Amino acid sequence: MQILPPALTDLIDAFGLLPGVGPRTAERYAYYLVRHASDAPEKLSSSLLNLRAGIGYCRKTFALIPAGQALSDLYTDPRRDKTVVAVVAEPFDLVALEKTNQFSGTYHVLGGLVSPIDGVGPEQLHIDELIRRIDEDKVEEIILATNASVEGESTALYIQQQIGDRKLTISRLARGLSVGVDLEYADQISLGRALEGRQTL
Repeated sequence: MQILPPALTDLIDAFGLLPGVGPRTAERYAYYLVRHASDAPEKLSSSLLNLRAGIGYCRKTFALIPAGQALSDLYTDPRRDKTVVAVVAEPFDLVALEKTNQFSGTYHVLGGLVSPIDGVGPEQLHIDELIRRIDEDKVEEIILATNASVEGESTALYIQQQIGDRKLTISRLARGLSVGVDLEYADQISLGRALEGRQTL
């Protein structure tokens, strides 16, 4: 005996495929769309259908761009400094940095991090393209803005090795304590980094 209509269970299953969405959350999402008389289901359906056709990747930075566009606006904008490149793992890391309004360079999206456990090697990332870009754009500084995880650190180290003896500055995002965090609740790694990166007042 079926308790729910197949159309609803299919939708719950589809929501459940998304990362971070458990069975209860998937059920809430699906039931919300059933319960509320709005155009939300049609809007959601239309957005999903147009998703792949409407998105492309920048040939230089590998950032997400509208389909049919060759280069990212963040790369072609004459106000952006092409000699300074922030290297990030994923497109949404770029969005986070851009929201600070404190970076006027360009970006390079790797498309992930080196992770042998997940079967991701350096050859599957956009590292070779980054090295070519360093030479083509006469890059003066690379900011390694990868996560402070084992994968992020090993990816940053690999990139440093690939850059070799090229004459440019390689920097890493500062690490330490978040604003508003009590020392007693800080993890050991963050606390250790904060001590290493302490500043003179």
